[in-house]
Amino acid sequence: MVADDIYRPAAIDQLEVLGQQIGVPVYSNRESKDPIAIAKEGIALAKQNGHNVVIIDTAGRLSIDEAMMVEIEQVKDAVKPHEILFVVDAMTGQDAVNTAKVFNDRLNFTGVVLTKLDGDTRGGAALSIKSVVNKPIKFIGTGEKMEALDVFHPDRMASRILGMGDVVSLVERAQQQFDEKEAAELQKKIRKNKFDFNDFYSQIQQIKKMGNMKDLMGMIPGVGKMMKDVEVDDNAFKAIEAIIQSMTPHEKENPDSINQSRRNRIANGSGTNLAEVNRLIKQFDDMRKVMKQMSNPAAMASMMRRMPKM
Repeated sequence: MVADDIYRPAAIDQLEVLGQQIGVPVYSNRESKDPIAIAKEGIALAKQNGHNVVIIDTAGRLSIDEAMMVEIEQVKDAVKPHEILFVVDAMTGQDAVNTAKVFNDRLNFTGVVLTKLDGDTRGGAALSIKSVVNKPIKFIGTGEKMEALDVFHPDRMASRILGMGDVVSLVERAQQQFDEKEAAELQKKIRKNKFDFNDFYSQIQQIKKMGNMKDLMGMIPGVGKMMKDVEVDDNAFKAIEAIIQSMTPHEKENPDSINQSRRNRIANGSGTNLAEVNRLIKQFDDMRKVMKQMSNPAAMASMMRRMPKM
């Protein structure tokens, strides 16, 4: 990854931190004010180290600036990139469309990345930009974290706007986070009714890696419209995590051993109250019973037979 963003030192710092988090080297040269030279230096370094992909991050532009437009054209002519992606904030509406048109006229970019596309109404920005510049939208961002960057699928976006959900994307995100071997081991524990708080905590961590909760819930058919004006706190798991972390190893492995005195201690240690601890344990017990039933084909068949009579 190459940064030529000499106008925003803070942005270079953010890129370097991000690169460290995801294991991608970032090249920058704070001493130079020549973006073309910086880009060429970064590409040369990438070749020396055997990297086959280089991303050049140019200075951001909130409005059309002729001097900076000339500069970016010069960078393009100097490095001859295989792809030019125009990154645009979907919340800016018509301004995003106007900016996209100007950039496409000057650079003839190959695709669009739409960020902050975490609301159904912002699908209009995708339609408008596509119709004006006639270039594909390749990626969308629905949050601040790396896992919130997705490949753009127009049919899935349409389904979400219509309130039909996006189960395919939800399954794909789950597959990226859940290990098959771990899932098989977990299934065995559920069948034997051995699912414990360690397993529950592990599942919470994997769910959190899938993205922000409102976005995930919007992928479930029928839920998207219901959640339209509802704020979902991404820190909703914090109290649950604190309660589980306040349990002893024995309590996590043996949920049935958590008596009243243990519950009082857990509440004090987690900074919550007894009612919250009792509620979590009750929900955990109910969930464990349902999971046990669902893992038993005979019980599931019996449940399905009873449903028409309800």
